[in-house]
Amino acid sequence: MTDQADRPDRPETDIPGKPTSASRTTLSHIMTGSDTNLLGTVHGGVIMKLVDDAAGAVAGRHSGGPAVTASMDEMVFLEPVRVGDLVHVKAQVNWTGRSSMEVGVRVLAERWNESTPATQVGSAYLVFAAVDAEGKPRPVPPVLPQTERDKRRYQEAQIRRTHRLARRRAIKELRESRAPEAGPEHTA
Repeated sequence: MTDQADRPDRPETDIPGKPTSASRTTLSHIMTGSDTNLLGTVHGGVIMKLVDDAAGAVAGRHSGGPAVTASMDEMVFLEPVRVGDLVHVKAQVNWTGRSSMEVGVRVLAERWNESTPATQVGSAYLVFAAVDAEGKPRPVPPVLPQTERDKRRYQEAQIRRTHRLARRRAIKELRESRAPEAGPEHTA
């Protein structure tokens, strides 16, 4: 694994690094009837909000201040969540750049009144940017992966970052190469 100081996207900083475990957190919530969609299962948007809340807490803890959601990648729903499920949203910082952090999130569910093991029902990766009082980017501490799993997640996060940047660059080049179309654009 590459040392943080040797990374080209991470200049040397006086901010001491923090271990992955320093900001890891779990948010738990019992799903109720007000969380349901038209099919009677928990609405995906409710789960996404819990994911964003947990990831935001982790990003704020790691960076030592405010952090805003920059993107959500790969939100995957594996199983439906039902009313009465106790949902656990587990989040940790996987990777850090100068002012950005990738937060990995696992969503688990179990029946509120049973002692069966929780089942993974979803996962997501979010990118947060640390901001100062004026909303400008501010530096974040390097994340220090501790376990082999943390090191694997760090390396996978670097791959996702490379893909995000390449995709953004390719779309920008495509848009710039096309002649302006008449009328306002209706898509992002």
